[in-house]
Amino acid sequence: MEDFLQVIRDDHHNFDKGILSDHVGNDPLAFFRIWYKEAFDSTQAEPHAMSITTVDELHKPSSRIVYLKELIDEGFVYYTNYASQKGKDLLKNPNSCALFFWNVLERQVRIEGITVKVDEATSDAYFASRPRGSQLGAWASQQSELLESRELLETRLLELNERFPEEVPRPPHWGGYILVPEKIEFWQGRPSRLHDRIVFEKQNDSWAVFRKNP
Repeated sequence: MEDFLQVIRDDHHNFDKGILSDHVGNDPLAFFRIWYKEAFDSTQAEPHAMSITTVDELHKPSSRIVYLKELIDEGFVYYTNYASQKGKDLLKNPNSCALFFWNVLERQVRIEGITVKVDEATSDAYFASRPRGSQLGAWASQQSELLESRELLETRLLELNERFPEEVPRPPHWGGYILVPEKIEFWQGRPSRLHDRIVFEKQNDSWAVFRKNP
């Protein structure tokens, strides 16, 4: 264990990429857009990747990486299989959390809120924009269910390709979610572990802004 910890410490560097001042405004989504663009403009790999955590009926959490597809006034939009584990969790408990980690910029953003489905027209439009292979995959995968073999999945895909020779309709079990934020925390790494943490918390129709200890 000591050798393992020493390797980590030897590899670790002091956080020195930036500061997070108190002048962040009063709109966390506007501030997020600034950081999001900076992540895309950097060398950060897949800056749109976020970890989504849900909780099941036994209060057991589970997390997985999904891609942010759109940021709208209501919140953070992503798409998935509604019959998946996350979909089942959200049906019983719509509270969830998202986490972005941009190590190149030494930043992370944590979003807590309520998850709601996007309207069907929006899901239809996004599904229609996907590559054909991804469209067929949404039909083929019984996400989170047990799979007897990879061959069975590939057979389903071939059958679906014949079933839908032209346009592939959106499966009824597939669509979008919006994570409607109630709290957003922006974290900026700083030297000596004295990191910056600015939190926006929804209070009625406005946002309270405060700084937290690292």
